Amino acid sequence: MKSYYLLFIIFFGLLPAQKLRIVDSENGNPVSNARVLLTGQIVYTNEDGFAPVDQNAADFSISASGFQSVRVRKFQPQISLKRTYKNIDEVKLASVDIRSIFEDVNKHYKKRYYNEPSLYNVVYKEKRSDNNKLYFLAIAETKLWSRGNYYNYKDGFHKDYDKILQMQLNNVKYLKNVKSDSVFTAGTSEFSHEYMGNYFFNFELNRVLFHIKDKGSKSSGWMYFEEGDEQLVSFKIRSGKGIEMEGEFRYNKADKVITYFEIHYLQDHYPMMKRKTAEGEEYDYQLGNAVLVFDFYKNNGVYVPALSRLEGNKYVAYYKGVKHERKISRELIYNTFKESDDKGLSPKVDFRKNIWDNIPIRENKNNTILLSDDEQAFVNRRLPDFGSK
Repeated sequence: MKSYYLLFIIFFGLLPAQKLRIVDSENGNPVSNARVLLTGQIVYTNEDGFAPVDQNAADFSISASGFQSVRVRKFQPQISLKRTYKNIDEVKLASVDIRSIFEDVNKHYKKRYYNEPSLYNVVYKEKRSDNNKLYFLAIAETKLWSRGNYYNYKDGFHKDYDKILQMQLNNVKYLKNVKSDSVFTAGTSEFSHEYMGNYFFNFELNRVLFHIKDKGSKSSGWMYFEEGDEQLVSFKIRSGKGIEMEGEFRYNKADKVITYFEIHYLQDHYPMMKRKTAEGEEYDYQLGNAVLVFDFYKNNGVYVPALSRLEGNKYVAYYKGVKHERKISRELIYNTFKESDDKGLSPKVDFRKNIWDNIPIRENKNNTILLSDDEQAFVNRRLPDFGSK
């Protein structure tokens, strides 16, 4: 089975002075991954609905998947968001040709998204859990340089990753790993073509189009909410090889740009397969489900990234007679953006080895990291943890 067809995932507190909480207006539940667009900066809410926002912040916008966007004129400690709809009976669906939209956006990608050298201040977060217990957490403030904000396949296949993307670790805020079993160690720490490609929306767009164009493929799209030039569209895809996908995207019909994209790869029904640890030990492995999210915003008339997130869950490994159900996530929040040049970064992360094996550069920055309760409990937990009797 070719890895191109299935999305394989390689398993590789400081608190601000003020925080903003965003909740669902219907039930008061926290809204995670809500984007807060401040003047010159972007932050997102954590799993508990909190975002690091200073009380002096004013005139900022908030948006979240499944909710109506709001404009906040004056800081409030808690903001309630209204859902795009309350009941499915209220929704007026309109059929959408998703293939046509995806092909058009892909064809004109370099014209509609900013495609010049760019420099971002980014919060990079990586998490891994085993049987619902967090065992790895890494959070760092980084600089990210991109030559054109899109994935260049020629450079990628030749592993010339520095021509596509460069990273500099500034402050590693948290780095904790309490797992020692070799099944949790990747066979190689080198970035793969696909691993690097998953940083970029055009890579995912090409992958989705590949599935849609596959012989025997079926797809459908439905617009379920419209506000101004923004349309919210849900979709389902079943490739000719039986791979199922579903998701949603936000489409700006005036600019003909996808400003938010979320796709779920439903893979947990596939049969077990054999894999090997880094030491060559064989174990049973089953694919799980994967989620990719890309968020963009308009900065001085051009669309630039705000967030990219990769999640994997229900990935099952049977190792030494024990079932391990794993969940991983990698998230990049692009706090700030500015135009750059072709020179790139110096020093920079060596993508030939694990990111966390690179030595960080120390740089003073405003803290934009707010741990969830679960993450803070993990950081505070004493070692050893797993394997204790």
